[in-house]
Parts: sequence; C-alpha cells; structure tokens
Amino acid sequence: MNVMESASVERLLHVILNLETPEECRRFFEDICTIREIQDMAQRLDVAMLLREGKNYQEISAATAVSSATISRVNRCLLYGGGGYREALDKYEAEAKE
Repeated sequence: MNVMESASVERLLHVILNLETPEECRRFFEDICTIREIQDMAQRLDVAMLLREGKNYQEISAATAVSSATISRVNRCLLYGGGGYREALDKYEAEAKE
C-alpha cells in the first residue's frame, strides 16, 4: 500500500485544502509540525525554486545552507517525481505575477 494513499493522508490533505488564509495555514502547521520540520520544508521549496532558476548546487548550498544530498533529492523530485513541486511553483509564480 502506498503510504500517500492512506485514509489518514487523504484526511490530512483535505484539512490542508480547507485552510483559507496564510494565517490559518501558519497556525495549523505550527501545531502539527515541529519548527524544524517547517524549516526543512521551506528550505526544500527554496531549493526547488533555485534549481528552476538554473542555479548550480554550490550556489544553492551557499544560499540555503542545505547539503548537496538534499539538493540532489529535490532535483530528482523535480525531474522524475510526481510533479508536485512543479505544479505548486507554477501556481505560486502565476499568483505572484498578478
């Protein structure tokens, strides 16, 4: 069984989708995640954005203080993953242009 297809994960995803404002999301993630988990997710998103901008591993590591292993993992997800980073960043960038 794919862990991402469990009832618990589906419930979590629906709860997140029902949050309407950044402040609601902030409060939810502060309660459900550790500060370190939130920071790690934010760093991975930063890495994905920098990879899409064409930055190399050294530039990304210097800018984010993440390891080359993390950069490599994010890069693999961008290239071969389910498209989650790409879709999320496309939507974020489209919204930022408005």
